[in-house]
Amino acid sequence: MQQRAWLLDASIYIFRAWFSYPDRWHTAQGQALNAVYGYAGFLCDFIAVAHSGPWVAAAFDESLGTGFRHQLYPQYKSSRELPDEALAFQLDACRRITELSGVSCYGGPLYEADDYLASLAALARAEGLPVTVLTRDKDLGQLLHDDHDRWWDYAADESLDVTSFTQRFGVAPHQFADYLALVGDSVDDIPGVPGIGPKTAATLLGAFGDIDVLWSRIDEVSGLPVRGASKLRAKLTAHRNQLQLSRQLAALACAIPELPGPQRFSPGQQQVADVCDYLASLDLGGALLRRWQSLAGELSCA
Repeated sequence: MQQRAWLLDASIYIFRAWFSYPDRWHTAQGQALNAVYGYAGFLCDFIAVAHSGPWVAAAFDESLGTGFRHQLYPQYKSSRELPDEALAFQLDACRRITELSGVSCYGGPLYEADDYLASLAALARAEGLPVTVLTRDKDLGQLLHDDHDRWWDYAADESLDVTSFTQRFGVAPHQFADYLALVGDSVDDIPGVPGIGPKTAATLLGAFGDIDVLWSRIDEVSGLPVRGASKLRAKLTAHRNQLQLSRQLAALACAIPELPGPQRFSPGQQQVADVCDYLASLDLGGALLRRWQSLAGELSCA
């Protein structure tokens, strides 16, 4: 398998497990472990695929309410509930398992997981490594730069490259932040421009390439082959500041200052044993523990 940088959007898979797994597993003290159980199983399967590395990194969302986007726009992600104490315990446990497995972990109060992944992708490309990002978040399509990069939704077993991503959304990966700035994003509470939907946004970017060129040729939008083209100039002009803000919110930070690259990933018996010991300390055994134990044999034969 071609060596590449494997970048894991860890939080999104933790939350997926939190919502999809039943409340069946608990510590001796009664703390729920459904997210830990689901994520630990996923991480084991992921390592079996990605162990060839040489870069394997995971990013965690730890800037809930404190990131630079909240400073720009306090309503950013305001519709989301913050994790309660029970989920916070599981988030910490999932990060601990990831660290014990030997995967380099990133997170912090100012930047989101997406920013760490984008910055790590830039570092990987500087070393000539193609990138595979494991996520369910369309925003991370921005990490696709050439035909060797992949956006992979592991749970759905769906993989997109630059071409298939462009076909899916009607815009190229490098245009996606501008696309979101135009249409908005209700999931992240990015306002966008009222009255501009996906088809119109794709037409605008197809014609002008990006928002900066759009502004320099704003008088041409009335001639575009979209419904309501005659009113587009007025809509865009009336919401120009909101559009610029939305682009700042949607664009990923791809140069986090002084970000160290991942340690070379070379999981083995010791890492697996450390994870197994930690799982056992949480009273998680059975099939999950056996799956991690079998991983040690797979790695030794690789």
